[in-house]
Amino acid sequence: MEIFRYTAFSSDPSGGNPAGVVLDARGLDDAAMLAVAAEVGYSETAFLLPTDSDRVMDVRYFSPLAEVSFCGHATIATAVAYAERHGVGDLTLHTKVGVVPVHTAAADDGTLTATLVSVPTKTEDLHGPLLAELLGILGWTASDLHDALPPRIAFGGAWHPILATPSRSRLAELDYDMPALRALMERQEWTTIDLIWRESPDVFQARNPFPVGGVFEDPATGAAAAAFGGYLRELQLVPVPGTVTVHQGVDMGRPSLLTLGIPVGEGGISVSGTAVALTDAS
Repeated sequence: MEIFRYTAFSSDPSGGNPAGVVLDARGLDDAAMLAVAAEVGYSETAFLLPTDSDRVMDVRYFSPLAEVSFCGHATIATAVAYAERHGVGDLTLHTKVGVVPVHTAAADDGTLTATLVSVPTKTEDLHGPLLAELLGILGWTASDLHDALPPRIAFGGAWHPILATPSRSRLAELDYDMPALRALMERQEWTTIDLIWRESPDVFQARNPFPVGGVFEDPATGAAAAAFGGYLRELQLVPVPGTVTVHQGVDMGRPSLLTLGIPVGEGGISVSGTAVALTDAS
């Protein structure tokens, strides 16, 4: 077994979100995968399980603490790692939440980009005592919320509450009780909290607390980005079909760039980004 380390949604090793990648995890049981993820120490590690069909694989994702149903940044990292060794093109990944097609392509300068298409998205209301509890843990109040971007819980392979603020300074002041937020998220089966500021009509900045993964904040979250794209479409907050840019990780010093393709209808959201291998010094 060979373990690779990549950072996703950045072409700079100092940016993006690091992920572990195992391109052939056959023979590993759940306990072994969890142990590898804990040893790697990143928010997620992806484990590919090849099938009898060419470029069709099962994939599982583990944080250092538990299995995760779907992870966007580890998918992007895995696709680029695979393309560097087997060539660009299409991959079909069977995840715990459904089939996720991925396409890799090379730019003229050799930079590899991967694009995943999420499972169909959906949203649910977030209000009342549950919203109040979440705001209280984050140190937010109702006045911190954006009137035109209402709170919702959104799904694009995993569930993520979406809270938007009209204040860039509010987004910058992330400080919360990790045990309390982790307990709430485990109770509700949420993966990250997607905190949003709208910079322009089609450009957003995001921060994603991830205490259930054992980290204070995730610098790039593809699953949350897919869920957010579905949220924007369902609430008719952007023209569709359309493209949206999400900047994440800026406030934690690991800038990440995620590009969302939002189609008409109820299908999956495409999430695109680059990835680059990490060395021991990265």
